[in-house]
Amino acid sequence: MEWLVPLAFVATASWLVWHLPAFLLDWLPYTSESLKGQVEEIYLRSDVTPNMPGVFGAHIDMIDIIALVLLPILAVVGTRTVRLAAMEYGGSSGIDRFALFIGRVTMMMIAIMTIVMLYEVFMRYILEKPTEWANEMTLWFASFVFLMSGYYAMQQRSHIRIFLLYDSVPRWLQRVFDTISTVLIVMFAFFLVYGSYKQVFVNKLYKWELYGSAFNPPIPATLQPMVLIVITLVAMQAIVNLFADWNKEPEIHTDEPDDEEIEMLKKAVGQD
Repeated sequence: MEWLVPLAFVATASWLVWHLPAFLLDWLPYTSESLKGQVEEIYLRSDVTPNMPGVFGAHIDMIDIIALVLLPILAVVGTRTVRLAAMEYGGSSGIDRFALFIGRVTMMMIAIMTIVMLYEVFMRYILEKPTEWANEMTLWFASFVFLMSGYYAMQQRSHIRIFLLYDSVPRWLQRVFDTISTVLIVMFAFFLVYGSYKQVFVNKLYKWELYGSAFNPPIPATLQPMVLIVITLVAMQAIVNLFADWNKEPEIHTDEPDDEEIEMLKKAVGQD
C-alpha cells in the first residue's frame, strides 16, 4: 500500500494533467473560436487514445472519466492507509494525513525522475539515440516535487526557522509569534492567489500554454496553477499547525540532539 497507492495516484494524476485540454474543451466555454481551435489542435496532437469515442462531450473519453473518478478515491485511500515513519510527525487531523500521503507521492515522483534520467543516460551514451522528452519530463516532475515537498515540510515543521528570540521569551509570547507568522503566511497566500488568479488560470491554463521545446510539454499551463494550489494548502496547514501546537510545552532548540531525537534516529536505522 505504501508503494502502490502513491504510484497509482501519480499515474492517474499524470493522465489527467496530460488530457486536461479535453476537459477544458468540453466543459468550459471558449468565447474565441480561434483560441478553441488552437487548444483543440494541441490536444489532438497529444491525445493518447485518439480513437476512443467521446463521453459527455467530443473529447473526454471513458479512460478520462475513470481517471477523474479514481483520483479522489486514491487520495482518500492513501490518506487513510499511510503509515507513519519513525521520525515523522503524524498529527491528528485529516489535513495532516493528506500531507503525509503527499509526502509519499513526492517520494514516488523522485523515484520516477531517477528512472527517467537513467534511461536518458543509457539512450544517449550507450545507444547514442537521445530522447526529446526525458529532460523536459524530469524538469516537469522536479517542479512538482519542489512544490509538494514544501507542503509536506510545513506539516512536518521542518522548514527553516530562527529560534534566537523565540526561545528566550515565555510561552504566551511564543504563541503570539506563532499567530503572527501564521497570519503572514495566510495573507501572503491570499494576495498571491488574488493577484495572479487571472494571469494563471486565464492566460496560462485556459490557453494551455506550452514550454516551447521539441517535446513541448504544457509546463507553464500546469505549474503556475499548481503554485496557487500548493500555497493554499500550505496556508491551511499553517492554521492547522497553529491550533495543534497551541498547548504544546515550551521547547528549547539547540544544535545538540536530545534523548528523544537520538531514540528516533536509532529506530529509523533499526537499532534498539
